[in-house]
Amino acid sequence: MNTKLSAGLLAAGVLLAPGIAAASTPSCGANTGEAATGAPILIGGIHGNAAPGDFSSATDAAAAYFSCVNANGGVHGRPIEYMVENDQWNPELAARAAAKLVTDAGVVAMVGNSSFVEMSVNAPLYASSNTMAMAAGCAASECFESSNIVSTNQGPLPSSVGAAMYAVEELGATSVACIGLAIPSVGNWSCGAVEEYMASKGLSGASVLMNPAAPDVNSALLEAIASGADSMLVNLPVGLGIAYFGVAQEQDLGDVYSWTSSTPIYDASVPGALGDYWHGKVYVSAELTQIDGDGPDNLNWQAVMDAYASEDDPRDIFSQSGYLAAKFFVETLMDMDPAQLDDRAAVTDAIKAINGKTSDLVCGPYYVGEADRHMPNHAGIIVVVKDGGFEKVRDCFEYEGACFDGLIEAEKALGLR
Repeated sequence: MNTKLSAGLLAAGVLLAPGIAAASTPSCGANTGEAATGAPILIGGIHGNAAPGDFSSATDAAAAYFSCVNANGGVHGRPIEYMVENDQWNPELAARAAAKLVTDAGVVAMVGNSSFVEMSVNAPLYASSNTMAMAAGCAASECFESSNIVSTNQGPLPSSVGAAMYAVEELGATSVACIGLAIPSVGNWSCGAVEEYMASKGLSGASVLMNPAAPDVNSALLEAIASGADSMLVNLPVGLGIAYFGVAQEQDLGDVYSWTSSTPIYDASVPGALGDYWHGKVYVSAELTQIDGDGPDNLNWQAVMDAYASEDDPRDIFSQSGYLAAKFFVETLMDMDPAQLDDRAAVTDAIKAINGKTSDLVCGPYYVGEADRHMPNHAGIIVVVKDGGFEKVRDCFEYEGACFDGLIEAEKALGLR
């Protein structure tokens, strides 16, 4: 996970297509090549980094993009000061972090947030303070059911439904066990949606939820087997996901079940960590498009990370998401009246006016609007672990389920469909 893209993808065998090279010079903001000066624009970000998972790659990528912007003229000549806090998966710390940034520091927006607990705790503060959070690693239901949070990533519910759809439609699954974490509004919410999808097809689903404070992958595997499932859906942070596949390999279960996963497993280090045993067996529902894609935004993400991020910053799908949130945010500020950049209400209005931004990193348009619910990203791709890397086996497709119907209707009203 902690490898530089150029080295990590080589080691994992996840290379760009022949003849395709990553952009050598990143493109950011005004691209003046001159450092920004003057009073900084204050922006906040919160990630979760503690056992059982590290979700800091989104804020790492946002920080890299902002650094690139600051080195290239800033926003209307001014630099961005990006202040990041770690909630350590602790609701009390999450509340303190948001209060420090929103109330004390007076940031005009939050960008790149990525946490299992932060947005569940802080959604009311963001709404009451009229602060928009352009998140990049939403996981809890409250993140997608708030007036003041929107994310470039999908979250575990859409991603897991996409994995279940592929298991049914392509792998012949009739009973899916969804293995997640017993975090309120996360595991029960996303695995519950898998159960609902399976039931809508006249099939069966089960949720196996581990204690996040002391996750026991051995017990979870036994519980999933006891459910009578013929397909396993791993809906876990990358480290725990690798551990789960490890205990399954010890039992030689690779060919006994079909195997799918939600997005976190889509990390350049994973094929090497899983090894040859899982070659061609693990299908991943990816919230964004391929990490080795040759589109302009993907190449620019790689270039930004190589130029402005640490070699240890992960190059994964949440990093892509953090980059994209920061890019869309900067584009929004660039279109604003420079006199309003320190006005939180004006920044919030500008973010809510976003409509129809596109990128090769996502399968559909990004939009915000005035709404109590935001989930612009609800279509994805499927990749399989293969030859020490990943290979795309299904291109962009829409997820099924009643929870997506209202979103599609809203997109029609906005002229996006």
